[in-house]
Amino acid sequence: MKKNLTTPEFSNGVNRRDFLAIAGAAMAGTILPGCTEVLSSAKNESSLKKPNFIIIFCDDLGYGDLGCFGSKKHRTPNIDRMAAEGMRFTSFYVTSGVCTPSRSSLMTGCYPRRVNMHESGAHEWVLFPVAEKGLNPNEITIAEVLKEQGYATACVGKWHLGDQPEFLPTRQGFDYYYGIPYSNDMGAEQRPKNPPLPLLRNEKVIEAPADQNTLTKRYTEQVIKFVTANKDRPFFVYLPHTMVHNPVHSSERFRGKSANGGYGDAAEEIDWSTGEILATLKKLGIDGRTLVVFTSDNGAAKRWGGSNLPLSGFKGSTMEGGMREPCVMRWPGRIPAGKTCDELTCTMDLMPTFARLAGTKPPSDRIIDGKDIRPLMAGKQSAKSPHEAFYYYRVDQLQAVRSGKWKLHLPYKIKKRDQAKATSMPLKLYDLEADIGETNNVADQHPDVVQRLLALAEKARDDLGDLDRKGRNQRPAGWVVTPKPLRKK
Repeated sequence: MKKNLTTPEFSNGVNRRDFLAIAGAAMAGTILPGCTEVLSSAKNESSLKKPNFIIIFCDDLGYGDLGCFGSKKHRTPNIDRMAAEGMRFTSFYVTSGVCTPSRSSLMTGCYPRRVNMHESGAHEWVLFPVAEKGLNPNEITIAEVLKEQGYATACVGKWHLGDQPEFLPTRQGFDYYYGIPYSNDMGAEQRPKNPPLPLLRNEKVIEAPADQNTLTKRYTEQVIKFVTANKDRPFFVYLPHTMVHNPVHSSERFRGKSANGGYGDAAEEIDWSTGEILATLKKLGIDGRTLVVFTSDNGAAKRWGGSNLPLSGFKGSTMEGGMREPCVMRWPGRIPAGKTCDELTCTMDLMPTFARLAGTKPPSDRIIDGKDIRPLMAGKQSAKSPHEAFYYYRVDQLQAVRSGKWKLHLPYKIKKRDQAKATSMPLKLYDLEADIGETNNVADQHPDVVQRLLALAEKARDDLGDLDRKGRNQRPAGWVVTPKPLRKK
């Protein structure tokens, strides 16, 4: 599968640029000539058999921040009900403890080092405004895989894979985009050299600075409009919430109402948002053919009110609390209700799994690290994780590997860029089934397991790289020569 970087024509003769204008107008509540025809162009029987997909992707929500994952502080009745009607995945991972690399994996089905999105290129962990770097337009995203199968596609929320036009969602397979291009702490208020935090519709800044108090509410409204407009054709909605990233915000209805300050207010508004979306699916009669996935981009930060319990570690780390996320999947009639899956799964699996469910395959002209997890989602008793190993990278450094129940923290030195004096970290082995909090080092009792996981780590170094060692199968990121700030005109 090769990516077409030209402006494609839709089957009814409307080109992609015109389609974006039509879709943008539809989201704003305006009906343009031809809008109904374009948005409903795939009403044939085969298309209607394809499932819809919605990914709700929170920012910095911790493993222990939902009621169905043990929270005693946050009221999350809608997500809890979603779990009761679907399946909890309790060993579900992202590929980084911070947002840009984590998001690149969800979009491409690949480790961040595979697509060279593991760092900004400017000695930062993530991309900042007016960055030269972004997700390479030649990468094939989950949106593009589904778009080829006749799906309407929308991204509503925080993108953070490049803020230049070449890297925006509308150039990566999404028909419609509404949201902020990077984190909510990257505006002029926090860093005066940055432009005011922009809110975009497609590729146009429509508000700067964005009113963050109403973002979750407006994101929800945009998703509901898009789902409603496309109820008669298959659709894919990616909802990467801005919250609960610091500084936390919520609308007046939720502000000051939780038992956990502003963080709890924001978390409870996300629960409300999830409930509104699920209610819309039922109202439209498409609940039974829509798969909804709820998870987070990385663990909660060490401060600001989030919880990763019973895991150890926080956002940015390769401890479980940095990269193991709460995940709920719901699809009535297809995912058994009230079940829990503790097999190792990850965000990289969503692209190949969605591709198969949509009647196609993931790209075959490049390495895709994600696996098809349909048997696990179906609750088959004999189903096991398709991953021989899972690799924990911190920026460009391989720090741990998991295989089955075993997790090996590799011996390494914390780089001088992270602190003035490098610190050596010892080798540690944990049995995650018996010790989810990573408290009991059993390396001495299991030397055979240690050697097996060390060999797996060496395979990753050869394939993906480590520190200053380039991997054999890495692909380039995208770059622009003269980046420009996004500003309202």
